[in-house]
Amino acid sequence: MRPAHVLLAVLVAAVWGVNFTVIEVGLGHFPPLLFSALRFLVAALPAVFLVGPPKVAWKWIVGVGLALGVAKFGLLFIGMDVGMPGGLSSLVLQIQAVFTALFAVALLGERPTRVRVAGMAVALAGIGVAAVDEGASGPLTGFALVVAAAACWGVSNILTRKASPPDSLNFMIWVSTVPVLPLLALSLLLEGWSADLAALRSLDWSGAGTVLYVAWGATVFGFGAWGWLLHRHPASTVAPFSLLVPVFGMTSAALFLGESITPLRWSRVPRAPEGVVQRRSRLQGAPQGAERTVPRAHRTVLGRDQSAGFACVVGPGRVDLLG
Repeated sequence: MRPAHVLLAVLVAAVWGVNFTVIEVGLGHFPPLLFSALRFLVAALPAVFLVGPPKVAWKWIVGVGLALGVAKFGLLFIGMDVGMPGGLSSLVLQIQAVFTALFAVALLGERPTRVRVAGMAVALAGIGVAAVDEGASGPLTGFALVVAAAACWGVSNILTRKASPPDSLNFMIWVSTVPVLPLLALSLLLEGWSADLAALRSLDWSGAGTVLYVAWGATVFGFGAWGWLLHRHPASTVAPFSLLVPVFGMTSAALFLGESITPLRWSRVPRAPEGVVQRRSRLQGAPQGAERTVPRAHRTVLGRDQSAGFACVVGPGRVDLLG
């Protein structure tokens, strides 16, 4: 990768990591479901008029929109609203890769290798350690909601695998149109129109800035830049940079929100910078083309936002977990 492309990959990881801190700030301005609805509304408009028509069937757009937009982000925002720290959320959401693998086995008939099973076991053990730590310092309800959000993300990854969208940015923009009305309806039902109206009436530059960041920064820029990099480099070269997301997430939460980072939490953070360097070093020493495990024409980026930015690459008959 060119130095400029490396910097862009690090920037995307930073944007996705800091996004968790921005969400925490935004939750001080909006009820969680309303905040999530506004995020998707601003991400979809006016971008939906610029990316062209959807390139996959509407059933996949609706399915992913409900699983990812309504379920995953609704649970994530509520979990953070009831006390789950943003930095820890950026780490716990990595469990989505385990859920994706489990759902791929159950629904797609895939058979994970022993190495992947061992990796999932280590990940689950890490989440258990994080749960013990959170139970000693905060509400387990928020932790459980974020884990449930990761499971919903896994469902959306499988649906995206079935959809196989050729353009990840186009797909995400159209997916963003789906959750707006359901989230608004749930917000009115569960949070109340008076709370929503009060939040909108008291909207200031800080609140508006959080909506713009999570919508245009984490979604439009993040997914656009990530897809641009994947079109120019092998997925196995780009994906390791997603390991930096929880590093930026936990660090930004500590710097800007004063969130404490216990030794147990730091112990669960991947050695991301070292991992990126080692991964790229191994690829540089590999035979040309050996790292391209999925043909470029069949790659699709999965993942969020989205608030997190971990990714999978999908190809015919497989799901490769990359974050």
